[in-house]
Amino acid sequence: MAEFYDELAPYYHLIFTDWDRSIRRQGEQLAALIDKHWPFARRVLDVACGIGTQSFALAQRNYIVFASDMSEVALKRARLEAQKRNLMIAFTRCDMRRAHEGHGSGFDVVVCADNALPHLLTDEEILQALGQMFECLLPGGGCIVTVRDYQGLMKAGKGLLVPYPLHESAAKRYIVFQQLEFKGAYCSVRFCIVQEDLATRESSVRVMKTHYYAVSTDRLCELMREAGFTDVQRLDGAFYQPVLIGTRPK
Repeated sequence: MAEFYDELAPYYHLIFTDWDRSIRRQGEQLAALIDKHWPFARRVLDVACGIGTQSFALAQRNYIVFASDMSEVALKRARLEAQKRNLMIAFTRCDMRRAHEGHGSGFDVVVCADNALPHLLTDEEILQALGQMFECLLPGGGCIVTVRDYQGLMKAGKGLLVPYPLHESAAKRYIVFQQLEFKGAYCSVRFCIVQEDLATRESSVRVMKTHYYAVSTDRLCELMREAGFTDVQRLDGAFYQPVLIGTRPK
């Protein structure tokens, strides 16, 4: 997982038509969720921050943000991008399965976005991560998880192509897409980037591979309850992916 995101980090922004606009929109959406369910929240922990999208989104809305990831290359970029935006965010390297060991307690909200949780390939690993997120929270605090709806995607068949926006500058053109292939309970992903030099018309192709556990949102909700969360629910239309939320009881 870390190696995949190490390689992807320089290109991750290419999945957005306009990364900064997406950051602002996600900030509005996440803040709306937090304000509705945990209006007291100020301290937020992002346990799978990647290059910083959700961390920036929340810091721009004046939350106190702590963030971590497994990929040191993604973290390096996140730190540089945060500096460009004059955002004060504490970035550290930490496995979400060790979130409480790495960050301790005292958070009002824990965020695990962008389908990061299904990188853990068993119920046991997911439950371990959710348990660590639970321990990071103050009583009454909330957990926000966003994931792909794998059950819906599987209806399209064993294979699926996911295109991303075309990016073009004066010198280069990037064509980006994912190829998803379902095998039993798992989803294999090939993240493909075609880079074309517009002056020479020469092209190169970079393919990065990873795997996900194609776990259903129903099962994830069950695991959140098993980890101790209450008021667990799936929310549709609140974010670009289905959102699962739960609260640590007071």
